[in-house]
Amino acid sequence: MPLNISDNLPAVKILENENIFVMKETRALHQDIRPLQILIFNLMPVKITTETQILRLLSNTPLQVEITLIYTKMHLSKNTPKEHLDAFYKTFDDIALHKYDGMIITGAPIEHLAFEEVDYWEEMVRIMDWADHHVTSTMFICWASQAGLYHHYGIPKYMRNEKMFGVFNHRVYNKTNLLIRGFDDEFLAPHSRYTEVRKEDIEKISDLEILADSDEAGIYLVASKDLKRVFVTGHSEYDPLTLKSEYDRDIAKGLDINIPKNYFPNDNPSEPPLVRWRSHASLLFSNWLNYCVYQITPYILENGGRQEPI
Repeated sequence: MPLNISDNLPAVKILENENIFVMKETRALHQDIRPLQILIFNLMPVKITTETQILRLLSNTPLQVEITLIYTKMHLSKNTPKEHLDAFYKTFDDIALHKYDGMIITGAPIEHLAFEEVDYWEEMVRIMDWADHHVTSTMFICWASQAGLYHHYGIPKYMRNEKMFGVFNHRVYNKTNLLIRGFDDEFLAPHSRYTEVRKEDIEKISDLEILADSDEAGIYLVASKDLKRVFVTGHSEYDPLTLKSEYDRDIAKGLDINIPKNYFPNDNPSEPPLVRWRSHASLLFSNWLNYCVYQITPYILENGGRQEPI
């Protein structure tokens, strides 16, 4: 089934060119179906790129999904046109009285700051607390995963000596967990971060379960026992060229940055990168949408309450 998004969102043309079925808002109004209401809290600077990446993955299920995009009003976006934000985005105040089946909070390139130093931290905390009573399941990505683990469980983040940058092998734990149903024993996923959370801190929290990690990249996937909170420390949503773009950007700035690991053939940046994480990414997002959201959320959303997953 398709995504239900605004007719004029730039992602529409991109996804249609990839043969992804996108149902425009005007057509969706004529269907008697209750789509899943998914909120995307987009913290990334280049919002159009990030929203397209996430929408691509949410499209790969038989479920109809209606998307609401929000951004923080406490921080002025310098890399996304104001016209785009005005046309397609809302603020938290616009949606605070509504309930949603699911929410995705993206990463943000602010990991060098202490959480309390982030200019929209108070707004972020307000939204995370609000989600506990207004959202069936929330997926936190990269920096947002660290922010969520810190706010909800007091788990700190640690600065690394060098950037965790590239595509890394991971192993799965507890194959009976619905979120990793169908995963291979090992899978690949991209990481791009200067900070990390540590296994020993997470293991102290009885409500949390580590579902996947890596010898080289560390913790990757953590979830609360009820699957209401899902924390992904990497970037499964990344496009084939996202790591290359980040590498080229940092080289142009004169930064001391390593070539992303396990990404370019022969570690040669002039060669097209190998894409080996897309099937895992699709399965992760479809499992979350199905088992953490669809199977649990109430049919009449405003009634609240959670059902037991099938």
